[in-house]
Amino acid sequence: MATYAKPRSTKGRAVLCARVAQEKLAHSILILDLSEIESSPADFFVVCTVNSDAQLKSVSEAISVAAKELGFGNPRTDARSGSQWVILDYFDIIVHVMTAEARDFYKLERLWGDAKAFALSPSGVPRATIIKPARKVKA
Repeated sequence: MATYAKPRSTKGRAVLCARVAQEKLAHSILILDLSEIESSPADFFVVCTVNSDAQLKSVSEAISVAAKELGFGNPRTDARSGSQWVILDYFDIIVHVMTAEARDFYKLERLWGDAKAFALSPSGVPRATIIKPARKVKA
């Protein structure tokens, strides 16, 4: 695993979590800036997709280890055996590690579609991106 410098901001901490997920080959990684949304549960969401149960465990453990080493503390975690979604709650940052099926079903990025969104470049640099609006269902 790469060595990371301790981030100085909440956004930097969210980016670090996203980079660790990217390093573990998670994909479709989004960082949602919820800081300007009045009723949001955190300042940032990091949402990423994994391909298997083993990768779900690997990504969530790698983020926990890196965060702990940098002094983030231990997250509140919601993960059950056989789960398709692991939540790591660092109070101001909530990391969602999801299988493709869970991500497609819950559509967090559309639920929080008014958030500013960032995707990571292959080199790990966050770049602003646009969340596609939800498709209208024909009656």
